[in-house]
Amino acid sequence: MSRLLLLLGFVLLVLVEIDVATAGDAPGADAARGYRNILDTPYLPATLDAEVFDNLWQAWPESQRAAAEKADAESRRAQIYARYGFTPRPDEPDGPPLQLTRTKQGYHMNCFTCHGGEVAGRVHLGLGNTNLALQSFVEDVAKVRRILKRPLTRADLASAMIPHGDTVGTTNAVVFSIVLLQFRDQDLNVVPPRRRLRLPHHDLDAPPWWHYKHRTHLYIDGTAKVGHRALMPFILVPTNTPEKVRGFEDDFRHIEAYLKTVEAPRYPYPIDRALAQQGKPVFDKNCASCHGTYGEGGRYPNRLVPMEKLGTDRARLDALRVEDRKTYANSWLTGYDPEGVRTDPRGYVAPPLHGIWASAPYLHNGSVPTLWHLLRSEQRPRVWRREPKGYDKARVGLVIEAVNAVPETSTKHGKRQWFDTTAHGKSAAGHTFPDKLSEEEKRALLEYLKTL
Repeated sequence: MSRLLLLLGFVLLVLVEIDVATAGDAPGADAARGYRNILDTPYLPATLDAEVFDNLWQAWPESQRAAAEKADAESRRAQIYARYGFTPRPDEPDGPPLQLTRTKQGYHMNCFTCHGGEVAGRVHLGLGNTNLALQSFVEDVAKVRRILKRPLTRADLASAMIPHGDTVGTTNAVVFSIVLLQFRDQDLNVVPPRRRLRLPHHDLDAPPWWHYKHRTHLYIDGTAKVGHRALMPFILVPTNTPEKVRGFEDDFRHIEAYLKTVEAPRYPYPIDRALAQQGKPVFDKNCASCHGTYGEGGRYPNRLVPMEKLGTDRARLDALRVEDRKTYANSWLTGYDPEGVRTDPRGYVAPPLHGIWASAPYLHNGSVPTLWHLLRSEQRPRVWRREPKGYDKARVGLVIEAVNAVPETSTKHGKRQWFDTTAHGKSAAGHTFPDKLSEEEKRALLEYLKTL
């Protein structure tokens, strides 16, 4: 049984994505080098090679497949990017996608897979990728290998065993951190699991990296104390020996330095400054105690709000047991120093709101499509899907289509376009604090939020 569990773990480890950022200064750390590390250094095995990538269209439904077959290479590449949420690199538009590192071995997922997002038609480094169709991507990779009569890999098997994200724009990233640490001892040696594996699933909306410099603890539940090693649990695939992982430490000091340079983009459309000024005291009175203050002298409190008060979906909190957090707390990843690690947080940390206009959808699971809906809990849509390129300037967030139930569709990929807030881990309930505000106050507050 232990050998079977170990094999299962190996299968699951290969598709892990880094989903957090750390803060803190490291002598000699180079932000530019950290950026290149993310783009150029493969910390995980290749997910697919060039032949599979170029033939991904062969796994699509017949009508889409026929259109791709007739298209020229450039148009077909654009279709591949659009289906999976990939974008060109800002400084290398003819190179590989921003979200993938290319080597002689093939394409490797990198940090920008989840943190290279697009809003209002523009790519922002560090923004959560709300167009990412990770589950469809890994499933299509496996299909193409079968079409090409190629052997399946551990990654292909993993995609069939656990979901990587039920909805486009979300991932199930936390389950990987659970599995990774279950197959390592405190010194990072690969070992059989210490307890029965749990594979909880829930949607997670990747937070923007510009939050990172303001945080004292990482993750929505504030488990991990900041530090460059807190970035490293997700590279603990079995092919990375303890020596190899420790050898990457300097790389992650540079990556940490890069994350500290990421700034929130400014709202690109006109702002009613008089109305925004009216919204500032509304914010200061009702929101600042949790989310901080902004402008000169602004401060962020890193406040953990108890779940009983917050009322949002708790699947993310319940995914990690106290034992899981203690495993991390007592390992090399913290310098064997558990002080500062929250092993029983019992709530979520209210995030900073810099650049909040760009980071839709909202709440930690991405269940609320606009700030307008966030301020009106009773009017949040039950089931919705986004328009990939649009931006709703009136409601500040995604342009959506809302329905009462997920429409019947012939493809799994089609169903994943819809966010169903009635499903496990996807609830849009909670954070009802703005409900007490008048409509005039909500209008002014919404305008003020554009300025952060």
